[in-house]
Amino acid sequence: MADEANRTAFLEIQASMIELTGKLKQVQNQMRNKEGDKKRAFLTLEELRPLPDDTNTYKSIGRTFVLEPKTVLEGEQEQKLKDSEAAIASLQTSKEYLEKQTAEVESNLRELLQQEPGIARQIMSMSM
Repeated sequence: MADEANRTAFLEIQASMIELTGKLKQVQNQMRNKEGDKKRAFLTLEELRPLPDDTNTYKSIGRTFVLEPKTVLEGEQEQKLKDSEAAIASLQTSKEYLEKQTAEVESNLRELLQQEPGIARQIMSMSM
């Protein structure tokens, strides 16, 4: 009975570890995408700022380019930069939370394996 309880506890810990790892990878990918958006907006702003105010600037919409005032494009890029920074900060807190959860699950797994060394042997025999 205790052996079955340990086995179900292990399977629950394993499932939660797989879920947390997937979520953590997803958050890391989202952060990478937002970092790219932030960098793109920053570089675009750096190119727009030295231009004179009367310069014709165009905004890409799909395969079309639309004439837009320089100030409008600068405002849009600044907003993209701010949005990306806010999203990155939010994702960072999510990442830290998921990392804490993962560490907790790992410690639970270690504790289970230390309590029942027999389950470790069963796990090793299942994986071979």
